[in-house]
Amino acid sequence: MVKETTYYDVLGVKPNASAEELKKAYRKLALKYHPDKNPNEGEKFKQISQAYEVLSDPKKRELYDKGGEQAIKEGGSGGGFGSPMDIFDMFFGGGGRMQRERRGKNVVHQLSVSLEDMYNGAMRKLALQKNVICDKCEGRGGKKGAVECCPNCRGTGMQIRIHQIGPGMVQQIQSVCMECQGHGERISPKDRCKSCNGRKIVREKKILEVHIDKGMKDGQKITFHGEGDQEPGLEPGDIIIVLDQKDHSVFTRRDEDLLLSMDIQLVEALCGFQKPITTLDNRTIIITSHPGQVVEHGAIKCVLNEGMPIYRRPYEKGRLIIEFRVIFPESGFLSSDKLSLLEKLLPTRQEIEETEEMEQVELVDFDPSQKRKHHYNGEVYEDDEHQPRDGVKTSNWETAHSHTPKQEKYQPHEPPAAGSDAEGHAEEASKEKHNHDHGIRLSQQRPGSTQFSELDQLQYNLHPETNVCISKELVENTPQRLPQGPEESVRTLHLLTCS
Repeated sequence: MVKETTYYDVLGVKPNASAEELKKAYRKLALKYHPDKNPNEGEKFKQISQAYEVLSDPKKRELYDKGGEQAIKEGGSGGGFGSPMDIFDMFFGGGGRMQRERRGKNVVHQLSVSLEDMYNGAMRKLALQKNVICDKCEGRGGKKGAVECCPNCRGTGMQIRIHQIGPGMVQQIQSVCMECQGHGERISPKDRCKSCNGRKIVREKKILEVHIDKGMKDGQKITFHGEGDQEPGLEPGDIIIVLDQKDHSVFTRRDEDLLLSMDIQLVEALCGFQKPITTLDNRTIIITSHPGQVVEHGAIKCVLNEGMPIYRRPYEKGRLIIEFRVIFPESGFLSSDKLSLLEKLLPTRQEIEETEEMEQVELVDFDPSQKRKHHYNGEVYEDDEHQPRDGVKTSNWETAHSHTPKQEKYQPHEPPAAGSDAEGHAEEASKEKHNHDHGIRLSQQRPGSTQFSELDQLQYNLHPETNVCISKELVENTPQRLPQGPEESVRTLHLLTCS
C-alpha cells in the first residue's frame, strides 16, 4: 500500500508504474520544463528531477512507498537529493555542471645540461613563474560573503540550450557561461580583492633546485610533485623538468658508453703508441698499443669501465669506445733510396706477369667538379650540358649509336644454302644474336637518362650523351655494329668499355 503518491503525480504515472514507464515520463517532462526552454519553470523542473531520482532507485522507492517524502528527508537511505542537471545529463549527455579536473595541469620545463653534468652529477637552480592562491583574500576573490552564485548558469559555469530539430528529436548545445566566464560565481566589482582583482590567484616567482644524478640520460624527467600552478578547489599539478643534453666537442654518448675518434700516424699504427685522454672528470688516462700490434684504419677498440656512470649505480661504468683513423703521409715523403729500404722491411708485394694483351694505365686523383674530356675514335670534345650543341663535332661512335630508346628487332643473317661452311655460319649467327641481346640487356639495365652522375658513368662505362653501356665482349665480337675505322679507334673503344 502506497502511503503517498506526490512523486507519482508529478511524473503523471500510476504507483505501480514500471521502470521503463518512469523513464519515458521523465524524458518527456524534462524536455518540456527544462530551464533553457522554460526559464520560469525552474521549480517544476526541480520537482520532476527529485521525483524521478527517488522512484528510479528501488531502495528509495520502497522507502518512499512506506513513509513518504518525510522518510526520504530523514536520511533513511542516505538522504538528500542530487542536482537536477545531473539526472538530465544521464539521458541527454553532456555536463550540466562545468567539469573541473581534480588536479591541476602539469607544467613542463626543459633544462639544458652538459655531458660533464651527467657524468659527475650537478645541482642547477631553475627560476620560473607559477600561479599561487592569493594570500590577501585566501582564494575567495573578494570579501567574505561577497561571492554569489551566478544566476545565469546557476553555479554550473555552463549554459545548456535545447533545440528541437524534429519530432521526438532534440539537440543539446553546451557553452561557457558568459556572465561568470565559466566560474559559476560572480563578485561585485566593489567587493573584489585588490591584490588579485577577483581572480583568486596571483603570479609568483619560484626557484627550484634541480639535482642531476650521475648517469642520467638525455630526455630523462625530474618531477617536483605538487609544485605546479595552484587554483582554489584543485590539487596542484606537478612541475616536470626534462633534461636536454648539449653536444660535446670530444665525446659522443651512446647509452652507458662513450664514443671517441682518434687520429694516429702510420708509424704509430705499425709500431705502437701511447696516447693520453682527458676524461669528463678531469682525470688523464693513457692508452697503449704495443709494438707489433698493428692498428688498422677504422679499427674499433674499447677501454672497460671508462664510459658513463650507470644511473643509480654510479660506481659502475660503461665502455670508452675508440675508433682509430690512420693518417697516411703525403706523396714524396721519402727518397727512392729510403723507399727501397722500407720495401725490404715491409711484407712483399704481389708481382704480376705482364703479357702483350695488357696495357699500362695511370691512376689520377678523381675530382667530380672537374670538366671531363671523352675520347672516341681519336676525337675530343668537352661535355658541358649547359652549352649548346650547335657546332660541336660528334664522334663516329656517337653518330652510329644515336638511336631512339626503342630496340630494333634482331634480324639474323640468311643461312647459306649449302656447303662445308654451313656449320660455321650458323655458329657465327648464334654468337651475333647473343652479343646483340647482351648489348640490349646492358642498355636496359642503365637506360639513357640525364640523371646519371659522373660516378655512375665511370662505374658502368656509360656514354656521356646516350648513357648506353657496352660490354667488351660486344665490342670485340660485333665489329659490323661499330663504326669502321683505323685500328687506333678500335683501341680507344677497348679502353672505355667494361667487361
